[in-house]
Amino acid sequence: MLSDHWPLLGLRLTTPRLELRLPTEDELGRLADVAAEGVHEPDRMPFLVPWSDLPPAERARSVVQHHWLRRGTWTPQDWALTLTVFRDGEVLGLQAVTGRDFAVRREVGTGSWLGMRFHSQGIGTEMRAAVLELAFTGLGALEAVSGAMADNAASLAVSRKLGYREDGVDHHVVRGARVANTRLRIDRAGWERHRTIPVAIDGLDRCLPLFGLPQAG
Repeated sequence: MLSDHWPLLGLRLTTPRLELRLPTEDELGRLADVAAEGVHEPDRMPFLVPWSDLPPAERARSVVQHHWLRRGTWTPQDWALTLTVFRDGEVLGLQAVTGRDFAVRREVGTGSWLGMRFHSQGIGTEMRAAVLELAFTGLGALEAVSGAMADNAASLAVSRKLGYREDGVDHHVVRGARVANTRLRIDRAGWERHRTIPVAIDGLDRCLPLFGLPQAG
């Protein structure tokens, strides 16, 4: 079976409303369809790389290609787990967690997007909590970092609710303009103080070597 060689296919994160896991090929197509429908209002850009400015068909294709790229370039020293978010079997969006030299640095980054029709339902908080639980409890992370544009109030609210603290500001050029990106950071103690959403992790043990960690037992 393919999962014998790529055990990440068996990794599942579940919360009260959501399931996060790698998609099948058909589910990846449904994720691309959600991206084609739109992930934010056209008058703003929440991403440092403005992939969502692409025409719908190209935007959808970029989601598929990015997923394949992340699988194909995975190493224990530089990995990106791009989990599809499901609610009752419906594809809602994507939640990523990334690590570079994680076995030594014990730091992860996160990024995500949701289809526009799923905004303002508390889903963003729940799916980020799922990967923070994976990082801190499952993988033994010490810190997690994220970022949000100064005008991305929804993302900043999620980070504050989960216990992140502001960690400075970087400036970038997006759509030809200078924009401010707020850096955010949370450590293990901060997560434990703000950890209120129950998360179940299944199928992790066989995956640990792919994250550069020893397998239990």
